[in-house]
Formats: sequence, structure tokens, C-alpha cells
Amino acid sequence: SEIVVESAVAGVNPDDIDINVTSDSITVKGKRHRDKEVKDEDYFYQECYWGRFSRSVILPQEVDAEKTYANFKNGILTIHLPKLNRQRSKKVRVKLE
Repeated sequence: SEIVVESAVAGVNPDDIDINVTSDSITVKGKRHRDKEVKDEDYFYQECYWGRFSRSVILPQEVDAEKTYANFKNGILTIHLPKLNRQRSKKVRVKLE
């Protein structure tokens, strides 16, 4: 009845996340802010990357963008996209006049 998208966005403030949903795609954009400035040469190893990010996904089925909702918990963004149950084609009867 719905498509669920999960994305690991640790270190991002929920206010810095922008979700754009159309009937056939979803785009998640955001920005990670660095709390304190550390020079690149002072790192031994760095796994977190700072700055802007964006990811777009083409959905396998049409969704209802108006009823989409999202949750954010422990660095995981979960987006619920209710499926639309439209038939792909419609038969049309021809009337004789």
C-alpha cells in the first residue's frame, strides 16, 4: 500500500532536510554543518563529509505526494509514500449516433 524510502543522514539537522515528491520521483536534499573547524591535515581518518548533498530516485509506481510523510530518528530518515491505485489504461466504449 506504500513505498518506504530509508536514508542514513546522520549529522543533519531535520530542519536542513528538503524532500520534494512528485507522483513518480523523490528528491532528498540537505546540508551537514560542521560544529567546529578542523583542518584537513589534522585528520588521521575522516568518514563524515560536510556540506550539501542530494539524491533523486525514480519510483516504481505512482504515489500520492499529498499524503506523503517522513520521520527522522537516530540519523535515519524514513519517508512513507502511499501508492496510487490508478489503472494504467482505460477502455472507452464507442457510441453509435
